[in-house]
Amino acid sequence: MNDPLNNSYYQASANAWVPQPVFTGGEKYDVAVIGGGFTGLSAALACAEKGLKVALLEARSIGYGASGRNGGQLIPGLRWSMRELDEEFGRERSQAIFDLAYGAVDRVKQRIDRHGIQCDLKSGHLEAAYKPAHFDAMRRDTEYLEKHFGWKSETVQPKDLEKHIRGGGYYGGIYDSQGGHFHPLNYALGLASAAQQAGVSIFENSFVRPGDVDAGAVIVATDSWLHEIDERLGRYTIPIMNYNIATQPLANWEAFLPSDAAVADSRFVLNYYRLSADKRLIFGGGEKYVQTPPADISAFVRKHIADVFPSLADTAIDYAWGGAVGVTMNRLPHIGREGNIFFAHGFSGHGALVTTLAGELLAEAVAGTMGRFDVFARLPHRPFPGGKFFARPLATLGLLYYALRDRL
Repeated sequence: MNDPLNNSYYQASANAWVPQPVFTGGEKYDVAVIGGGFTGLSAALACAEKGLKVALLEARSIGYGASGRNGGQLIPGLRWSMRELDEEFGRERSQAIFDLAYGAVDRVKQRIDRHGIQCDLKSGHLEAAYKPAHFDAMRRDTEYLEKHFGWKSETVQPKDLEKHIRGGGYYGGIYDSQGGHFHPLNYALGLASAAQQAGVSIFENSFVRPGDVDAGAVIVATDSWLHEIDERLGRYTIPIMNYNIATQPLANWEAFLPSDAAVADSRFVLNYYRLSADKRLIFGGGEKYVQTPPADISAFVRKHIADVFPSLADTAIDYAWGGAVGVTMNRLPHIGREGNIFFAHGFSGHGALVTTLAGELLAEAVAGTMGRFDVFARLPHRPFPGGKFFARPLATLGLLYYALRDRL
């Protein structure tokens, strides 16, 4: 199916993949996984490695949703700082969350190494301070993270930012060498190939609900599409639309991002950008709280590029695309179980690493090992207020308020 939001650089540079058949039923499985993104692929692969008979069912094609369209930024941790998690949950629980969330970095790298996934993996991520107060808070959180959890990253003073970025007018930043960036669609396709080799049966163009498959357990891993599978669980997130572009290759890329690190700024509605393997600028900027895309995605994002890199304001844009991000009320992932149905969604734009972890935790839970799964399953969550018809408008008002604060 042609999708105007999926005209991506990732599609144009995807590794080879043989389309898989449509699901027609007839077999019984130990586990059925619904969703062919990072979470579902990771869960299917981990289940197969445990000796389970697994079917993975994707309504479109592997990596069709956010897993194949995102900015490709590998940011360690969650949307909450460890200081916030410590204050909210206490040291014992926050330590368990840290061990899993920050350990997700190694999980992704190990998967890439073990399966030989060619996905342009690069090291280095910079969080850039949009305001001086943001830099002060970032430094406090970084110092707390190192002192209490042993995670080291580098505080970058404003005068030293040019080592990583030459533009944006930022007030300092935090550089994390353990973060990085990659080609997300090729990572998804690599996981899919590994899952097939482990014995997973993959079906594409196969929209199903849990009751449509003969399986002992079902894993639902559809993130912002969960409302199509389970309307009640779908109310725990709202979809926020993000848009990305890829420029033509930049001959003078060192003049903009000399360390080749990925960058995300500290605004509520952030800009995030990086270089592709062939040195295109991949830039995401702005959000929309309605699902109708801009008439011209390139123009919508271009104004944000001009704010950061004025000299690139007229650079040719070769690809423009977008997609939905599932966001929870508290910006923490919503992971849980209802009978023999296990689910994970709501990664809130911070999921390129944590989704691989979530899939493996779901596989552990299906196999009867609940300890690490419960670390996330016990996080508090509420559905968005307003019910079916008013949840999205009410959430939009709140999001617009925080977006306005960026400008003050």
